[in-house]
Amino acid sequence: MDADFYLADLLSKDDTSIKEKLLIVLQNDHYKLIKAIKKSKVLLEDDEYFFKDKQKAYKAFWSIYRRPPLPVYWDSIINRKDLLVPQDIRERKGSYFTPPIWANLSQKYIADVLGDNWQDEYYIWDCCAGTGNLLVGINKKIENVFASTIDEGDVKVMHDLIENGAKLLKKNVFQFDFLNDDFKKLPKALKDIIDNEEKRKKLLIYINPPYAEAPSASQKTGKGKNKSGVSNQNNTFNTYIGYTGKAINELFVQFICRIYNEIKFCKLGMFSKLKFINSQNFIKFREYFKSKYMKGFICPSNTFENVKVNFPIAFSIWNNEIKNKIKEIKLDIYDLNKNKEIISYGKKMLKPFEKGQYLTDWIRKHYDKEGECVGVLRYMTPDFQNNSNNYITNNPKESDIRKCIVTNITKNNIEEIMIYLAIRQCIEYKWINDRDQYLHPNDKYVNDIEFINNCFIYILFHGQNKVTGEKGINHWIPFTEKEVNSKEKFKSNFMSSYLSGNIIKDIKTPTLFDNDNITKRGKIVFSFEAKQVYDAGLDLWKYYHSKPRVNINASLYDIKGYFQGFSEKRMNNKSDDEEYNILIGKLREKMKILAKKIEPKVYEYGFLLK
Repeated sequence: MDADFYLADLLSKDDTSIKEKLLIVLQNDHYKLIKAIKKSKVLLEDDEYFFKDKQKAYKAFWSIYRRPPLPVYWDSIINRKDLLVPQDIRERKGSYFTPPIWANLSQKYIADVLGDNWQDEYYIWDCCAGTGNLLVGINKKIENVFASTIDEGDVKVMHDLIENGAKLLKKNVFQFDFLNDDFKKLPKALKDIIDNEEKRKKLLIYINPPYAEAPSASQKTGKGKNKSGVSNQNNTFNTYIGYTGKAINELFVQFICRIYNEIKFCKLGMFSKLKFINSQNFIKFREYFKSKYMKGFICPSNTFENVKVNFPIAFSIWNNEIKNKIKEIKLDIYDLNKNKEIISYGKKMLKPFEKGQYLTDWIRKHYDKEGECVGVLRYMTPDFQNNSNNYITNNPKESDIRKCIVTNITKNNIEEIMIYLAIRQCIEYKWINDRDQYLHPNDKYVNDIEFINNCFIYILFHGQNKVTGEKGINHWIPFTEKEVNSKEKFKSNFMSSYLSGNIIKDIKTPTLFDNDNITKRGKIVFSFEAKQVYDAGLDLWKYYHSKPRVNINASLYDIKGYFQGFSEKRMNNKSDDEEYNILIGKLREKMKILAKKIEPKVYEYGFLLK
């Protein structure tokens, strides 16, 4: 409702609203609600609202702005009032305006699947229509097109658009809370379609549903609030949680569930995230949702207004009349060039997996609760977007321990953990691979000693190694005191001893993954690329130890912090020390070369699908 109060102010002259059909109008010294809004479910009790300070703050604010804007902009301002809504509210409601370029492309895909005459032959319902922009371009047989939205204000906007030429019928545009309301509240024409099995087969649910989930991306980084109470406060959540498990926390999944079960045999064309196809948390959902995939594409989320994080948004078409288990789907890849024109990047293959087939299932096989701990692995779900949340530390957070997302690193599992992290870090993140899933590998990697060693060295000098000598013992110094000209003895020589072959794994009961080369192979032999990284790291350590007042037991993280410094508890990107900048730059350059060496093996050994 904040946006409606603001529009009453913005579209006013001499403290009186001048635009008709606003939900709230300004009348000199107070606001007034129009009759239509009183019939809706908004949480406003009175018809009139007066200023508590006799408009003092109001006049101070508006004294620095000129209003109203030119009349030519009034309609577009009202139509896009969603941009006035705070970002967290927009996320919860899924109020992301579908760009016309993707809406138009989606309709071409629908025509490819349902035929060129689909607008004549099918009923169409957008049950989370917002202000109806997804339906622009659907202008045939408009008596068969329906649009509903949870917000009474959006209905008013669409009615206003209809009066100004929009190709919809007022009687087919209505307020409806799809996740709560009974279908008895639907217009009779639409209810008759849903109640008729043959007509349902000719019904296309065409939507861009909300993408909100619990928690949001900002909550993961400590900038937002947990939204777990948002997505489960409705009837649909309570009805279908038993069928879908954690997946039901996603609002778009709630729409899918109700459509799939209560509007049987309809066609579904929807914009959504990709996670319902291949994510580990959607295994149970995929057992429930069985439908025939027809066609689809993906595009980057940052082409949608107010979406800052870039991930793939898919448009996919499903035939719910055919009960197929999701196996493998192919989507076309599109982006926009500098001129905002569509460009094609080929195709994206997605495949769902079962429990036991993910990378997290593999790493759990290598837990070691008995060996001496030299560090801790923090690990998260096996999708590409969570790579930055996986790292090594010697100072785990209490909250991570409680959540059981950490495991000890010992001499018996250190190589598997270095592989785990290296394969997650060596491939560059792009919006296209955001939802790719890391998988349980095949057993071919165990005989590739060079691959194992490359992974080991890569993570030893990588930013995901967040061990610090400031908190606890640092077991991760790759060099001896003599090699770096240390003035004192290190508290731990574990890593240099391990690299020299002086620390051997305990031989336990043989498993599929046990290999004599790994358990008893002695000194680690570097590939050319790994040696280049090792040597660049040695130069950096030696330079650090040449400085005064250093921490003898410093880790790579500590060394970077020493030279780069911190601002507001965050490490600065650069240092004032030019020699350090050259040395760290050389290390990063060699790391990129080593990453390229590891990358093809990630696909060869099945950690990722090509």
